[in-house]
Amino acid sequence: MMKTADIQIRDPFILPEPQERFYYLFGTTDKNCWKGAGEGFDCFRSKDLCAWEGPMPAFRPPPSFWGTENFWAPEVYRFHDRYYMFASFKAKRCYRGTQILSSTRATGPYVPLTDGPITPADWECLDGTLHVDSDGSPWIIFCHEWVQVHNGAMYAMRLSPDLKKPAGRPVFLFNASEAPWVFRPKWPEKQGEFRFPTYVTDGPFLFRNRNGILLMLWSSSGSKGYAMGIARSESGVVTGPWRQDAVPLWAKDGGHGMIFRGFDGRLFVTFHMPNKTPKERPVFIEIEDTDIGIRLKAESPNKQYAGKGK
Repeated sequence: MMKTADIQIRDPFILPEPQERFYYLFGTTDKNCWKGAGEGFDCFRSKDLCAWEGPMPAFRPPPSFWGTENFWAPEVYRFHDRYYMFASFKAKRCYRGTQILSSTRATGPYVPLTDGPITPADWECLDGTLHVDSDGSPWIIFCHEWVQVHNGAMYAMRLSPDLKKPAGRPVFLFNASEAPWVFRPKWPEKQGEFRFPTYVTDGPFLFRNRNGILLMLWSSSGSKGYAMGIARSESGVVTGPWRQDAVPLWAKDGGHGMIFRGFDGRLFVTFHMPNKTPKERPVFIEIEDTDIGIRLKAESPNKQYAGKGK
């Protein structure tokens, strides 16, 4: 068994399976996800969010798979009678995009649902996440990446019921620079490739709180490094308009998070911290569902869930 502190992972995502009473942990698991050939995604499972079985190979690319590098941020959902993985990939002379894969088991193996990514073919996109609206229609929310548009943008696109194709055009939600807590990072200009102000959008995840407020957890660069903020839909639906909270939910050197409910009924946010490879680890912090949104119940990852769930 592995402890949480033993698992190098970015962009952690938890799939709770109530019947099995297991938490399944997915994320970016290549040792160096920035360079070299992409290897795939591993999965871990736990009864208590502390001791983990694994790694188990959830996805390994078939020889014909279009993506060759930057295997990032898998998210797994149970939708109808199957499990679906939304993950980002890139290849030489191909734009980065979110591909949907499927499996009959939570642990996989996951296979491509279509021949290519679901995001627009000529856009640099990443971090697609699934949202099912009140009518039962599936949507993908994704980032139009700063490397192409400079001011990273968030979009939503309705999908067909089988998740195999778009069912509408992408709908613009907001730009990264709209959030008061977002800072312009210095590193793109240091690379010498970019000569415009750049602002990052990363890791959207939607959550509807107890009063029906539709919230989006997302990440960017803040005053203290990688950070997570909250946007809220003023209409209560995914197309917005979206209003940004003034201060981030998490401000220092951690991000790309998601929210899940534990088997004991409590809510948690998980994200990776710190933001430097190979030191990234998943953290779990209990959150409170309030009348107006969510708030952390601890201000330090050292006070994360101790694994005493039922």
